[in-house]
Amino acid sequence: MRLPDDEFDLDADFPLGDGSADLGATVQCPYCGEEVEITLDPGSGESQQYVEDCEVCCNPWRVSVSYHEGQADVSVTPLDE
Repeated sequence: MRLPDDEFDLDADFPLGDGSADLGATVQCPYCGEEVEITLDPGSGESQQYVEDCEVCCNPWRVSVSYHEGQADVSVTPLDE
């Protein structure tokens, strides 16, 4: 549902600033040790957790992303931890 224009607060809904938030990161798979490029979605909030499979060995990771002034702090851990 779309809010009327007078109820839409761009700064409150998208607090990451000027559009220069990180959109990708290189992580190391906790299973196979390979470096993998992943895509980030700053529009999903300042703090995120989701599951993604390694594109090399196909094992699932828990991806944690925290944004601070547009800079992403990204970590991956085995899903079973």
